[in-house]
Amino acid sequence: MLKEAIQEVRVFAPATVANVACGYDVLGFAIDAPGDEVVVRHCQKPGLHITAITGDEGKLPKNPEKNTAGVAALDLLRHLGMTDLGIEMEIHKKMPFGSGLGSSAASAVAGAYAVNRLIGEPLSKKQLLPFAMAGEASADGAWHADNVGPCLLGGIVFIRSNDELDVAQLPAPKNLWAAVVHPDIEVLTKVAREILPKDIPLVNATQQIGNLGGLLCGIIQEDYGLISRSIHDVIAEPRRQKLIPEFYKAKRAALAAGALGFSISGAGPSVFALCEGEESAKKVGDAISKVFSAIPLGNQVYISRINPHGVHVVEEKKSK
Repeated sequence: MLKEAIQEVRVFAPATVANVACGYDVLGFAIDAPGDEVVVRHCQKPGLHITAITGDEGKLPKNPEKNTAGVAALDLLRHLGMTDLGIEMEIHKKMPFGSGLGSSAASAVAGAYAVNRLIGEPLSKKQLLPFAMAGEASADGAWHADNVGPCLLGGIVFIRSNDELDVAQLPAPKNLWAAVVHPDIEVLTKVAREILPKDIPLVNATQQIGNLGGLLCGIIQEDYGLISRSIHDVIAEPRRQKLIPEFYKAKRAALAAGALGFSISGAGPSVFALCEGEESAKKVGDAISKVFSAIPLGNQVYISRINPHGVHVVEEKKSK
């Protein structure tokens, strides 16, 4: 009996929260939604061809050499010596640019993962990390895995070294939930990075290291009190908060509603709160949303457990 070959694959890559307050560029986690979908299929014409883009029409190039999903896929195909293979790709964006939810990372991860699956999975998920990283780096010029890592692998991911791509998955506490709110404004990662301090006082560096260590220990030990005491960013948040209207009012509302902690998701403008339990997360999300709505500023609320799976196949079509 002939083995069925995969003819078409649709994958979903989830949004991510990067930095997680005190873990600048070294800590991130995946949530269930929103996310991006990428469809790839075999075709007769050699090479990779992006045939359709939805969700951000006019903003994303169809040239695969200039598209994050395309760059990641091409980098993978070059590594495998398969650039002449005919592949069509569709990209369906389900979250906006400049959202602080890892939009570029999701597309890059989906592109690499979908193509790897289409050609029979010659590489493991973790082996796809450098190709997805290349895709995201083509968008913002930065080489950091705190979005790509959790989007690809799922769960909470700690990056010991971005240069070496030395990453580790942490076990997420069973009742740890996130309330993520995206206000309808755009903050570009480049701008958010430019306003960061070039030098950090030793007292701040020490405090930040202590908070990161405490947060990691709290996650591993399922100590919600330690998690709450540790989710504090004394380096990026004080500078970046000015890019988000009513940031501190939203933070006070989240903490008053029972959040363990509150900070900026990635470069912003999305914000997040970690909570103990789904009901707490819903209450906190509603409190944050009300602050933005009162400005008035439109916003979307996402309530999610820590997503343990990351990118995954939604649908496959096979042919003998």
